[in-house]
Amino acid sequence: MIRKLTAGLFVGSVALLLSPGFSSAQQAVGPVSKGHVMIPKSSIAEPGDAGVKAHTHLHIFVPPVGMNFGPAARPNELEPFPGAFFETPASLGCIYHLVHREVPGCNPDVTTENPNAGKGAGAIALIEGFDDPTAAADLAIFSAQFGLPPANLTVTYLTGTEPGLDPTGGFHLETALDLQWAHAMAPQAKLFLIEAPNNGLVNLFNAAQLGASLVAAAGGGEVSMSFGTGEFGLETDFDPFFVFPGVVFFASSGDSPGTEYPSVSPNVVSAGGTSISRSPNTGNFIIENTWQDAGGGSSLVEPRPAFQDGVRFIVGNSRGTPDLSFDANPATGVWVWDSNPVFGTGWFVVGGTSVSAPSLAGIVNAAGSFSGSSQAENAMLYNHIFGGSFNDIVYGTCGEHAVFAFLGYDACTGIGTPDSLRNK
Repeated sequence: MIRKLTAGLFVGSVALLLSPGFSSAQQAVGPVSKGHVMIPKSSIAEPGDAGVKAHTHLHIFVPPVGMNFGPAARPNELEPFPGAFFETPASLGCIYHLVHREVPGCNPDVTTENPNAGKGAGAIALIEGFDDPTAAADLAIFSAQFGLPPANLTVTYLTGTEPGLDPTGGFHLETALDLQWAHAMAPQAKLFLIEAPNNGLVNLFNAAQLGASLVAAAGGGEVSMSFGTGEFGLETDFDPFFVFPGVVFFASSGDSPGTEYPSVSPNVVSAGGTSISRSPNTGNFIIENTWQDAGGGSSLVEPRPAFQDGVRFIVGNSRGTPDLSFDANPATGVWVWDSNPVFGTGWFVVGGTSVSAPSLAGIVNAAGSFSGSSQAENAMLYNHIFGGSFNDIVYGTCGEHAVFAFLGYDACTGIGTPDSLRNK
């Protein structure tokens, strides 16, 4: 079953209210100095899941009162709660040089120009488990808040029947995140939301193939997968799921030390995570460094693909991850609007490499030079490691054994983060 949706301006009275747990004074003054990070149940790998079930790569920054920040006072193209200094499409577009006019400091409370200068159109498919019946309405509120154009969204059910809800709420928030940040980075792209009946790997991989077929028919583009599972012995048998002419597949590298599948498949672009450091007083950007919890390293199963021969002294004989990275630290997370049946309705601050996959897919889409495959895309990325097209992250560590970031490719952030749309 396919339903065609145009996510237009859907603001409604809810967006005109103040959060019951966040006063107007709190909205206007200073950074959020308290709160904690929660890992939802959907992001916790259970024994026996590897090779059978996938988990999300979400971390949620929980404010001092309530599960989320509640509704914003009004759409104004800036972050919904001034002074919080979490990331908006415009602030990250500024940091990653995806806009025409960069504001010094790329402050979320000042920067309003969104990444919309790309040549891309094509399509992006977001592969999700379970159903998100409010996906279009939530995307419309997000777009209205940040001054994005209405999205061209088609929702497709893998089995032809609308799936049930995820009882944990995690996959619901995952869908909202993926749609909103793919649209933020590639506002001209067609979006296909492919809903599998659950988080079973075979269902999700079949959904990825369906998404790829729709993307190819729409002129080419990307498939984004923000889920993962522990590596398993037969994983190479699934690698062909991520090959489709004219389509590039992205997969999150994970939110804990080590490697995951399908991130380690040679047929995907592995999306890792970084941290954005800002002044706690002014909100101005200082530096981008590693995120300690980002997944990465050398695969336990997959051999090194040819596009990594130039970094063989780092990855060895195995497939190394990630390839490319994006802001993913929940403490420096991104704004997401979700009408969540478990966590409540409002603005969430979300991190994890679930942010990275759809955002990087959007940036590559906006660049407009659609590669014929993920391996071709990776070959282009690795050929331009030192070409001024990427921010080389050289500060910080990652992993259980404090792997250091350094010049060029490393296991913390791959070749780095985007610097403009060049060579992508």
